[in-house]
Amino acid sequence: MIAKKIAKLRDEINYHLYRYHVLDAPVISDAEYDVLFRELAALEAEHPELITPDSPTQRAGAEPLDAFEKVTHPAPILSLANAFNVEDLRAWRARIGRLLPDPEMALAYTVEPKLDGLSVVLTYRDGLFVQGATRGNGEVGEDITQNLRAIRSLPPRIPIDPTSELPPPPLLVVRGEAFFPLDKFEAFNLARMEAGQPAYMNPRNAAAGSLRQLDPKITAVRPLTLYVYDFIAWGGVDAPETQWDRLALLRGYGFPVSLDSRYCPDLACVAAAYEAWHEKRNQLNYEVDGIVVKINDRPLADSLGFVGKDPRGAIAMKFPAQEQTTKLLDVQVGVGRTGALAPTAVLEPVEIGGVIVRHATLHNYDEIARKDIRIGDTVFVKRAGDVIPYIVGPVADLRDGSERPIEKPSRCPACGEPAVQIEGEVAIYCDNPACPEQLARRVEYFVSRAAMDIDTFGGQTAVLLIEKGLIHDIGDIYYLSRDGLLALEGFKEKKADNLLAGIEASKQQPADRVLTALGIRYVGGVVARLLLDALGGIDALAATSQEALEAIEGIGPGTAVHIITWFANEKNRRVLEKLRAARLNFAVEKQESPQTTAPLAGLTFVITGTLPAMSRNQAKAFIEQQGGKVTGSVSRKTSYLLAGEKAGGKLTKAQALGVPVIDEAALQQLILDANQKHTVR
Repeated sequence: MIAKKIAKLRDEINYHLYRYHVLDAPVISDAEYDVLFRELAALEAEHPELITPDSPTQRAGAEPLDAFEKVTHPAPILSLANAFNVEDLRAWRARIGRLLPDPEMALAYTVEPKLDGLSVVLTYRDGLFVQGATRGNGEVGEDITQNLRAIRSLPPRIPIDPTSELPPPPLLVVRGEAFFPLDKFEAFNLARMEAGQPAYMNPRNAAAGSLRQLDPKITAVRPLTLYVYDFIAWGGVDAPETQWDRLALLRGYGFPVSLDSRYCPDLACVAAAYEAWHEKRNQLNYEVDGIVVKINDRPLADSLGFVGKDPRGAIAMKFPAQEQTTKLLDVQVGVGRTGALAPTAVLEPVEIGGVIVRHATLHNYDEIARKDIRIGDTVFVKRAGDVIPYIVGPVADLRDGSERPIEKPSRCPACGEPAVQIEGEVAIYCDNPACPEQLARRVEYFVSRAAMDIDTFGGQTAVLLIEKGLIHDIGDIYYLSRDGLLALEGFKEKKADNLLAGIEASKQQPADRVLTALGIRYVGGVVARLLLDALGGIDALAATSQEALEAIEGIGPGTAVHIITWFANEKNRRVLEKLRAARLNFAVEKQESPQTTAPLAGLTFVITGTLPAMSRNQAKAFIEQQGGKVTGSVSRKTSYLLAGEKAGGKLTKAQALGVPVIDEAALQQLILDANQKHTVR
């Protein structure tokens, strides 16, 4: 009976390892895999005579792909045993204590991020990078040298600093992790979708797929980066005896090393670090699924040996899962303030990271079709921080034929009016300004801090006033009466007076706030200021043609279409008349002393990369103080691209369009030259 159960678990886990590491198409979540693996490990510990060479507990990973040359590692590239809480951590310390001369002897530790990327092994001879490989099965990996050379953070020679006093080591083999920064992953996936290519399910799959490209040119254009964290083999150089000093030496050679790693003098510090990492994991620009705890004294750690193929001197403390699988039971459609019809998944309840999840966003109907998500599917659900859970994708291999396609709505679920889709957009809209659900969201946005900033006017108040017939559109906000409010349940004199005072005070808001509050699609605070700086007021904007709008720097065709459509709507024009009659500001106040001689007057800048002395916000403020204008995208109208280190696609586009590229020093010189010209005049 036990033998059959172990055999079944062994086969099942090996199948999931194959899907995860070779096919990059898992059908269970990491948490579900961990449960299976722990069950097998526990049974084998009770019955060691049933352990077989092909057990997943006896190997470190999946077999290498045949598309690359095989590389035998100079030493085993091992995985780690897992702990899932502080109690597991203390149990690990107690186990290794039995192997120490004194079980209570003081031990120090290093705590490092457990990166969720692709493990790589890098070989340097006489300081030169000569070979890079995947971890593979822990003993044999895949030669991906040329692809790794494409990662800009990988030093081609060590030490990278030519002034360094460190001699280049005759032989050094190190281990690291290649991964996608999260912001670059999102942009990369968006570009793939726009090009009609399938998006990657997660950053780890994207990293693995990028490094397994047979053409290094493909890898070169993908935003991979790298962290290095251990010595594997060395010759002609003394490796430091503590892990903390090894990290320092790696950093000294020029390897990218995580600055988030931490030295801990005792186990209490490790436990505190684990909790701190758990709290901040969603603030990082890379994915981590736990921390790695290593005994800082490396000779001591190595002397403890192994359990199976897990070294005793280190352990991985994993965080609660943020991704699980569950059933997609149905789809509900909500209405946003712009009228966008947003599909939401109704799920079979599942616990993710200590929270029971019953609903998840499906983004839009084009995304549903692209991922081929169906009602009845088993789906991957991810929850990160306070973000609404979302559907990563379906597990198509588990379908039984009963699944149903998700249809686009033909009518608004709130008001029954026909749903419309503007050509070139993915969103589907209810175009009825009187739609009750849309109106509630629109009023809530109008009174928010980002718009008219009306104190004491929240979402519940908006819903109540709409339900009682006091508000039919946003213009009615300025015609609420004290008697009408006092007739409502929950409104006393003070509450009514405070609300009316906040509404009256909002009449002083500038015209760009009023334009923002109208809720025109794509017209937020920045775009509103661009429009009014160019045109002077809301009335002028209403009378402007689409061609003239597109001629304004920073205004694209999509935004222009929505502006024209909004002002052409008769119901919207009636709202404007209500707001005008309430004496809201429709025009930009003219400056009495315009800076006609400002050194950067008439020039438009775009900022990219990391500047040596200023942040981007500081640079933007500085340029604007000197009379210049800063926009977010490069075009033929851009006067200069201000570029720092790690400039990306904006630099490429500027070079293609012939836009001058300057650095921070050149910007200062530009201002100096302009001031000298004004002085001569």
